[in-house]
Amino acid sequence: MIKTLIFDFGNVFINLDIEGAEKYALEQFQIKSPSEEMLRINELYEKGLISTEEFIGFYVENFPNLSKNELIGIWNYMLKDFPESRLEFLQQLKKEGTHKLILLSNTNELHIDYVKKHMPFYGDFKNCFDAFYLSHEINLRKPNTDIFEFVLSENRLRANECLFIDDNIYNCKTSKALGIHTWHINPKTEDICDLFETKKHLF
Repeated sequence: MIKTLIFDFGNVFINLDIEGAEKYALEQFQIKSPSEEMLRINELYEKGLISTEEFIGFYVENFPNLSKNELIGIWNYMLKDFPESRLEFLQQLKKEGTHKLILLSNTNELHIDYVKKHMPFYGDFKNCFDAFYLSHEINLRKPNTDIFEFVLSENRLRANECLFIDDNIYNCKTSKALGIHTWHINPKTEDICDLFETKKHLF
């Protein structure tokens, strides 16, 4: 029986354009693919192991033709809309109180600052959760096993009583290997509001 719901944020609640953002970034940087160093810096930033100032400084140094504001715009390009129906769904879940609700997201300070600025109900959203984990605040990142072990341990959860919802197959594979039920959600064809219909066999 599922007692705890663990949600990703991007492409579960807030819509993302990951492919579009990658294409836009490469066009602005005038490169064919990101370097290993760029990928490493991005991961360090997502885990909160370097500051926003250090992160932006790296890109300013490597792409001096772009301003700081332009670089931040490129970084935030993937963030799109947050359908209010999803907030209402979450608020109803919270009101019913039948499940422990946890957010587990790979994110960073710039993205969260953007979301807070452009999503007026961010506070209402966050307050729905019993635990709220952002990778840059806990210095852990999906799909690494340790972030899932951390959530299970911190909340004294049994893996087989949890359902993890994420749009990334690698994150789902790691959680599944630990015995956590998973829903690899397809943001193009599925919606979190249909959770209990899509996964009714688990409830």
